[in-house]
Order: sequence, then C-alpha cells, then structure tokens
Amino acid sequence: MKIDLNADLGESFGNYTIGNDAAIIPLITSANIACGMHAGDFNVMEETIKLCKTQNIGIGAHPGYNDLMGFGRRKVDMPYDEVEALITYQVGAIQAFCKRHDVKLNHVKPHGALYNATFQDEQLAECIVSALYKLDPELKVMGIAGGHLVHAAEAKGMTAIHEVFADRNYEADGTLVSRSESDALIHDADEATAHILRMINDGVVKAKDGTLVPIKADSICVHGDGPEALQFVESIRKALQAQHIELTTI
Repeated sequence: MKIDLNADLGESFGNYTIGNDAAIIPLITSANIACGMHAGDFNVMEETIKLCKTQNIGIGAHPGYNDLMGFGRRKVDMPYDEVEALITYQVGAIQAFCKRHDVKLNHVKPHGALYNATFQDEQLAECIVSALYKLDPELKVMGIAGGHLVHAAEAKGMTAIHEVFADRNYEADGTLVSRSESDALIHDADEATAHILRMINDGVVKAKDGTLVPIKADSICVHGDGPEALQFVESIRKALQAQHIELTTI
C-alpha cells in the first residue's frame, strides 16, 4: 500500500514566522505552498520551494482567497470568472518559481474557505478545475475525498488526489467540522494517528456523531500552522512505516 503525506506550508509572511517548515519538510512527501494571498510572500515561496527541492518533496500550490488578515479562512463572495483569475494568478506565481528552480509543480490544493466552499458549490469546483486545466492539464488536483473538486478534476480527465485530514473531525456527510465548532480540531497525536489508520485500513472515517462514513484516502494532510504539526507528522509517519505502508508523492 502507498500513500502521500502532505502539509500546508510556506505560510510565513515578512517578519512573521508561522509553522516549522524546515523540520516538517523532510518528513512528508508533498507540500502545499501558500501563494501570497492568504499567507506567504515571494521570499517565502522561493525559500519553501528551495527546501522542497533539496528533499525531493512533491511541490503543490495552495491558492486561497485574498485575505491575509483572516488567513484565508473567511469566505469571500466572488463571481466565478474572478475565481478563475484568482487561481490563475496564484498558481502562475508558483509555476514561475518552479521554473526558476528547475522543478515541476505537481499539484494544486485550494486553501481554507475557498477549499471548503467547493463542498457545497459544484460550479465553484468546476471553475477552479477549468482554470487549472488551462494552465496545465497535467496538474493534479487535490481536494476533500469524494467531494466536488476531485470529481470535477476526474470529469476533466485530470488526476485527482482524494485528501483526508489527520487533525480535523468530520461530519456524517463526509465534510469537515467547521472551525467555528469547539470539536473541529484534533489536538492529540495518538488520536490523530488512530483516526488516519482507520481511514486507510478500513476505508471509513468516524464522524463526530459516531457514524462510520466510507472514504477514499490518497493523501493525508497535517496543517503546518498547528502547534502539534511536527508531533503529528512524526507519529503518523512512524505508524505507517510500522504497517509497511509506503510514503510516496502521488
């Protein structure tokens, strides 16, 4: 069995440092790099790509709403054509840095509120995929397992990566518990690891109401800005290796 282990990284900005990218990058197989709208800046993008290149880590773009103060976690109402332009602008920036450092952009995963909005809005998912297809039809599209984003990518003939979350709880419909709820996040490394192993080995996730929901797991996400991120990555990596599950970039 093979699986990808990813983290959302490159989220520092100017003199503000968020996360522990240098320690996390050697332990994962894919990185989703902020593109300067919800977090990150041109220097951070540059340095994060350089770090990923030295460790042979799959590089992904992590475009979000233009919302630095809210870290991209506040929904912004935008016409679909503007969303396409927003995606094109950010992914194009990461593509330029990848070209500069002679590496390939592997995938794209929308961030935060933009990502979450695709759960209910099928047309939004389709317009994001359309923007990516026009940039490079070989780009892989990472989205919540079974959601509109991965289905739109598959319908377009693109490679879809079904993502599951180590540090987030789920609703019975397979969506993530809103961050506004007190039980949205998992803070214990052992609990997060058991959560992931159930998804991989049993093909189900235990929702917050106790329902066992079928789920497909191609890639495991740990949010790099969380205080437990490094501990989670270390614990999950150790558990997967103990079960002889190969960690690899998809």
